[in-house]
Amino acid sequence: LDDRDLRSVKLSELRRNIAMVGQDVVLFDDSISANIAYGDKEGTSQEKIVMAAKTAHAEDFINSLPSGYETMIGEGGVRLSGGQRQRIAIARALLKDAPVLILDEATSALDSESERYVQLALESLMQGRTTLVIAHRLSTVERADKIVVLENGQIVEQGTHRELLSIDGYYSKLYKLQFEKDLSA
Repeated sequence: LDDRDLRSVKLSELRRNIAMVGQDVVLFDDSISANIAYGDKEGTSQEKIVMAAKTAHAEDFINSLPSGYETMIGEGGVRLSGGQRQRIAIARALLKDAPVLILDEATSALDSESERYVQLALESLMQGRTTLVIAHRLSTVERADKIVVLENGQIVEQGTHRELLSIDGYYSKLYKLQFEKDLSA
């Protein structure tokens, strides 16, 4: 982390420097504002919360709710769609502004319209930070600087999307399978 061996970094410091957006978003029975603000432990202004929501492509749906940012979303965000929950999690990660971002299957459970909004938000979130993307949906990693392909817990290939397609290995086969499945759906 910042040229320091991770083994020498305290766990609390490591946690401060990592933001995560997972498939299963943890949201609280509180307002949208409070759920986004949870990303900034130091406390934050409503202006910063709104800016994070805009960048996460969440502001339109938030403003369409009767109480806007003060809408209570229920335990786990049950009053929101999957795509809306993801965008709240992305806004939270934006507000945290950590140098390292972990995306763990962040788009895997979304319909294609929600995924489009979430992908746009993720592009904003990934700018200027180291991002570790864990994904089975390969469209999520196409623009990555480096893709590491694991099979049974072992690294089997590494490279850019183009490089991995050109060697016609495991990644290429998976990509073609997914692409064919997407075309037939």
